[in-house]
Amino acid sequence: MRKAFISPAKYVQGEDELLNLGYFVSTFGKKALLIAHPDDISRVKEKLDQTAAKFSISLIPSNFQGEVSGREVARLKKVAAENECDCVVGLGGGKAIDAAKCVAEGQRLIVVPTIVATDAPTSHCAVLYTEDGLFDRYVYFVQNPSVVLIDTVIIANAPTRFLVSGMGDALSTYFEARAVRNAYANVDAGLACGAQDGSCPPAKGTNAAFALASYCYETLLEDGVKAKEASDNNVVTPALENIIEANSLLSGLGFESGGLAAIHAIHDGLSVLPSARSATHGEKVSFCTICQLVLENAPTEELREVLDFSLSVGLPVCLADIGIEEITEAELTAAATKACAKEEPIEAMPFPITIEQVKAAIVVADRLGAAHKASK
Repeated sequence: MRKAFISPAKYVQGEDELLNLGYFVSTFGKKALLIAHPDDISRVKEKLDQTAAKFSISLIPSNFQGEVSGREVARLKKVAAENECDCVVGLGGGKAIDAAKCVAEGQRLIVVPTIVATDAPTSHCAVLYTEDGLFDRYVYFVQNPSVVLIDTVIIANAPTRFLVSGMGDALSTYFEARAVRNAYANVDAGLACGAQDGSCPPAKGTNAAFALASYCYETLLEDGVKAKEASDNNVVTPALENIIEANSLLSGLGFESGGLAAIHAIHDGLSVLPSARSATHGEKVSFCTICQLVLENAPTEELREVLDFSLSVGLPVCLADIGIEEITEAELTAAATKACAKEEPIEAMPFPITIEQVKAAIVVADRLGAAHKASK
């Protein structure tokens, strides 16, 4: 059996860690293309100036405006070439990081998240969009980022909603890895050769990946509420540090080397509904975790544990919580049809799933979540 595990070459998190960015740039050379939205740069400009001066490196501005289209990636590559940049730094949220991945193409990439709302920063894949901001395709690169650098002070001062959203994304990691493991399905780590044509041999998840996914869930249950309180008060505590690691490293390695299943497929299905578009990725994933548990007919105790945790940190447990006050039969069918599409990871579940079963799971998860919320 072929197994695969992939990860960033280096992961570092700590208070004021951004001040060490210049050191990591200097391991590649003297110039780095800085891909970041102007608002994110302004938030951390003092630290960027300090690290550039301390390590005698230059951060070349890219004027990134927020969309990861083919045209924008080509423009950024041109800026990097014209300035003879030695590496690429992606600083900010998901769009800036994905743009940096596309420019670097798996080489000499430093990722600096300013929020931990998803587990994508550690991964070797990115999402490309059209000029109009519509989803285009996923792209995979030869390897994961060279460095993932997280300044916990910056995360503590970001809106708490992003931290909680990251917990929603991380909540799915164990349950999807468990389903994939039971199904002996393939994982994204098998695409680590960077091939876009399907020529890279598939691979199963490792025991290490499943252990990380399991520990991710345990960490959420233990430290989630305490970390939210720290974020609400803009302070760094051990609990916040643990949740930052869970949201980014544990969940990132867990999903990529442990696998995705029905949760992210149903997320993609619900995302086609306009009313759900105000919810973040992690908020929708949180509700979809309940949907997968319904599909699996998970033990009542486990379902209650997930619902209790979600409510304790403010994650969605029903459709209304993600902006869907009412759902028509046509909308339900559209969401379930998308979730069951061939390209979706629902195929990694350990048993066949039909469109009707997904529709039923969404309805039941909504009712169970709403009832549990009302009882508290």
